[in-house]
Amino acid sequence: MKIIIVDDNKTNLMIVEKILMKAGYRRLVLLSSATELFDYLQLDAVNPPEVDIDLILMDLMMPEIDGIEACRTILGIERFRDLPIIFVTAMGDSNKMAEAMDAGALDYVMKPINKVELLARIRSVLRIKVEKDLRKERDKRIQYELDLAKQVQLSMLSDPIQKEDVTISAVYKPSFELAGDLYAWYKISPHRYGVILLDMMGHGISSSLVCMYIYSALKDSITGLCDPEAVMKELNWRMNQLHNDSLINYYFTAIYFVLDTEKQSIEYVNAGHPAGIALVDGEVRLLEQGCSALGFFDEIEVSKGVISYQDSARILLFTDGLSEWLEEENEDAVVKLTSCLVEDGMTDPAELLQRLQPNSKHANPQKDDICLVMIATS
Repeated sequence: MKIIIVDDNKTNLMIVEKILMKAGYRRLVLLSSATELFDYLQLDAVNPPEVDIDLILMDLMMPEIDGIEACRTILGIERFRDLPIIFVTAMGDSNKMAEAMDAGALDYVMKPINKVELLARIRSVLRIKVEKDLRKERDKRIQYELDLAKQVQLSMLSDPIQKEDVTISAVYKPSFELAGDLYAWYKISPHRYGVILLDMMGHGISSSLVCMYIYSALKDSITGLCDPEAVMKELNWRMNQLHNDSLINYYFTAIYFVLDTEKQSIEYVNAGHPAGIALVDGEVRLLEQGCSALGFFDEIEVSKGVISYQDSARILLFTDGLSEWLEEENEDAVVKLTSCLVEDGMTDPAELLQRLQPNSKHANPQKDDICLVMIATS
């Protein structure tokens, strides 16, 4: 336990030191000015070392730099943000004391010093510091676990595919450490690819966990069942299995399609998701046909859409985080995205998202996860 005592009066320093020494506090640092305090804390250091300090007892009225200014300066630095400061002062001006507390001090003690009062206030402030330190340590552990979970979640996402007949890639911008969006694609046969983009209800830890649960079933469902109708019914059944022992009904929207580059066909189902955009032989088609979101009902009626192409096809899938963000900027999402696809011939979703980024400093911040998946045949 290390306590710094700052006072320009040597007698006051000795009095406080003796009180604390008799109370069992041994690690004391005595300083006579705010300047000495700044030097001790190495405020001007470029790469300052860790300074082990538990509490500062500081006089309010000091020459050159008073206690209030010193308090604001110290607590304005990130590494000292939670450092407790108690003012020890003879000033009885209530307005000045209110200003001192507004500067970030946790408490104050009036001179002449009452030993019992001083020690009681020190114990109270140190208890608060211990609680803050425990909270920060807990937050560090939680952040570490969130970072680890984020890495696990990102590892689940499919790598880009670049073949002679097709390219598939995606761009992903979570709004939090963990997200509720997920995309995946699998090669079903030499010329067939199953592609899915889903958006789980909400975002954060709970949604990401449910995403991981669904991910565990994706590969077997897509490579085993293949057919969009069958896959969507299987995933709906999986979600309802999760509801059996839960009072919370999670659901997700999704688009799943099978691209056959040999037969030049796209078979898809849209489960309550924003309509995908397909640019087929120069014609724009919206992927709207399908069923309700998955997880609402035990049984669902699924209607499959089929699109054929002769020369080429480009397909853009996106989550509602993108459409809501664009619409907040007073732009129709489908119109804007279609315009980019048609006019610029884009095949890179990252480039497309960059194009969509508003230039204004007053643009609305991202509120939900944003994901784009781009598929192009050749």
